[in-house]
Parts: sequence; C-alpha cells; structure tokens
Amino acid sequence: MTTTPVELVLAKKERFDRTPDRRSEDFHEELFELERAGELLVQRVPDDFVTVSTKYGVPKKIPRAHLWHHKSCGQCGHIPGYSTSIFWIMRKLGHDYHDPSDQTSCTAWNYYASATSNQAAQAAVALRNFAAAYETGYFPLIHCGTSYGHYKEVRAEILRHPELRTQVRKVLEKLGKPMVLPEEIVHYSEYLYALRDEIAAQQVRDFTGIGVTVHPACHYYKLVEGDAIFDPDVYQGQRTAVVTGLATRLGAEVRNYSTWFDCCGFGFRHILVQRDFTRSFATMRKIEVMKEEANPDVVLTHDTGCVTTLDKSQFAAQAHGKNVGVPVMSEAQFAALAMGAHPYKVCQLHWHSANYRPLLEKMGIDWRAAWAEFEESVAKLARNEQEFVTWEDVGV
Repeated sequence: MTTTPVELVLAKKERFDRTPDRRSEDFHEELFELERAGELLVQRVPDDFVTVSTKYGVPKKIPRAHLWHHKSCGQCGHIPGYSTSIFWIMRKLGHDYHDPSDQTSCTAWNYYASATSNQAAQAAVALRNFAAAYETGYFPLIHCGTSYGHYKEVRAEILRHPELRTQVRKVLEKLGKPMVLPEEIVHYSEYLYALRDEIAAQQVRDFTGIGVTVHPACHYYKLVEGDAIFDPDVYQGQRTAVVTGLATRLGAEVRNYSTWFDCCGFGFRHILVQRDFTRSFATMRKIEVMKEEANPDVVLTHDTGCVTTLDKSQFAAQAHGKNVGVPVMSEAQFAALAMGAHPYKVCQLHWHSANYRPLLEKMGIDWRAAWAEFEESVAKLARNEQEFVTWEDVGV
C-alpha cells in the first residue's frame, strides 16, 4: 500500500481560521435566557473547575469533582477496562463521584445508524438523563464520544426550537422529571486533559520512549465542532488537544501520520451492514498507515467505537498478511497504567484483541506476574471467598 508522506498531505489541507465567527457563537447566554424565561433549568458546573479553551476560543468549565458518570453501553459491554480506568483514576486523584444505577442509554446509535427515531424521542432521552443527574446534585460526565456529540446536537435543537421544547416537556412531565440542561456538556477525555498535571503528578511508570499515535474521535470534535478543546501548544491549535495533550504530559512520544483526520471505520451504519468495509477501512486507512509512517507502540483514542474497531478489526487483516499488529486502548487506560493501575484487574486488557504484551514489557510491567495475580482474584470469586473484586483490591 502506497501512502503519501505526512508533510505533503498536511500541506494540502486548508488550515482553519480560529478567529471567532458564527460557528463559535457562545450558547451560554441563550441557555441562561431560557432559564430566566422559565423554559428550563440550568445545572451549573460545580465551583471546583478548570477553564479550558474550545476550538474558536470560547472558554469551557471542566469540573474536577462531584461528577455523575454517564456510562457507555459499548464500553460496559465490549471494553469494561475503559470505564473502570476512568473510575480508578478519579478515585486515585481523590475526587468524589456518583455511579448511577438509573441511567439509560443515550440511544444515539439508533439515531445515527438506522434513523428510525425522531427528534422529540432523542431529546427526551437526553434530558431525562440530565434530569437524573440534576436530582442527585452531581454534574454529568459523559463517557461515550457518541453520547457527547449527540447531546451537543440535542442542546442546539432545544435552544433553537420552541416546538421541540414543548414536546420534550410533555414527555418529562409524564416521567415526573424537570427539564434540565447542564451549563456545559463535558466528555471524560476533557476531564483527563484538564487534570493532566494532577495525573502526571501521580505517575509511577516511566513512559519515555513509548511511541503513540492518536486517533481523534469524529463524534467528539466533528459534531458541534466549536465545543471541542483545542490548544495552541498542540499541533498549533489545528487539532483537538485531548488525548495528545495528556499523552505528551505523561512523557510519551506522539507521532504524526497522514490519515489522522479519517474516521476509524466504525461509521455506525457501516459496522452494522458493511462490516467488511469497516474492517478494511480501519486496517488499511488507519492501522497500516500508522505502522508505515509512525510505527507506534500503541494507538490511543477516546471513544468506544474507535477503540473497538481499531483493535478488533486487526485479526482479519492479520489473516491476510497485512502490516498490522499494534495495541489499541483509550487514553484513560493508558493514564491509569502510568499511575500504576493493574493491567488486568483495572484496565482489563485481556478483553483486547491486538497483542498488547510487548507494550506492557516496554512499560516495565511483568504481564505474566500480573496475569497470575488476576487469575488468583478470579479463583477467589469462584471459591466464594469474596463476592467481587473491591476497589481496595486494586489500590484505591
């Protein structure tokens, strides 16, 4: 497969203008005006927050603590170490949170993949979850990039369409829920980026020399693009700063490649009806290009579908002798490993398909000993010596 050198490809891309324009209109005043008019409630960001800059310079508040975890159905079902790494990091940092039992799926996969839903139903699901967070007093933190992007679209529709607000209000009234939008819609990767100095301060494993390529998730920064975090110190502000900013802060070497802008291949509808296309795109447009141009030790990304697709598509390409074979994980798992998390009890890398063991060895982790420790934990559960693995068992 012939690829174009990174420099030539990027030279052809038009650099976007970061000057504020219509795409960067600050929605906050419109949101607060609707609250003043009695149309809805606004849940404020807790007082303990970090301010970051979005794509066109609008400031965004990222809360450090008191967070309501809006979990990801795909993470819980396919990559459980993704979610547990986020929880583990927050506990290690000493920040309180709430893990709700009454959260529903955002149903955005239905919306993006099949288009069988409707605006009112999708918006009602979103605001029902926001209401559930509001009722606890904890501020919502979105784990899934798809939920994050979809909820930002819902917010834009709610702000601009009175008839939709009326429809959603009727649904929420039947549920006995208030109509609430949060002051900010915050993705977990934004939280990790904002707290990267705190995370690095607790780093116990040296990641110097670990080569990383980053896949920025489409639903994070291509949907309602103005609300994603950008930083002039990360690619001169021309790409989203999350993931890259954290990996660099942990001492890893972030390497460039020409197809960074491309989708991972998941595509929602593609993964359902054209899985061969998804796997081909993920391996030939992403993994092979990364291998040929950057040869990373690990691929980092920040969305459920991206980790799943880039990791689990490689087995088919390997069967055809393609130049693949690189581990894929979320930056949450990567950061947890840097802070000393157990690769199996916490990060659960045994759920991943691509061979991650050489990476663990380069990180200074004895994966054989770690696996034996994990097996002993499982044996205790099998012998009914304990009901489940506790947070104390994993050092937090």
